Amino acid sequence: MLKIFVGFVIFAALAIFVIMKGGDSLDMGGEKHGADAVHAPTEAASGAASAASADASAAK
Repeated sequence: MLKIFVGFVIFAALAIFVIMKGGDSLDMGGEKHGADAVHAPTEAASGAASAASADASAAK
């Protein structure tokens, strides 16, 4: 019983540490759907796609 209690205390301390280090950027809201969903990496993907199409055009 003591081992379970000690394990819980260690796990809780670790969870609180991670939450405190995350600050404002930590989102505990779960999955986002619809207008709330934000997908930031689209700019990098479109840049890679345009570079690939430019390479394909240059190869012709």
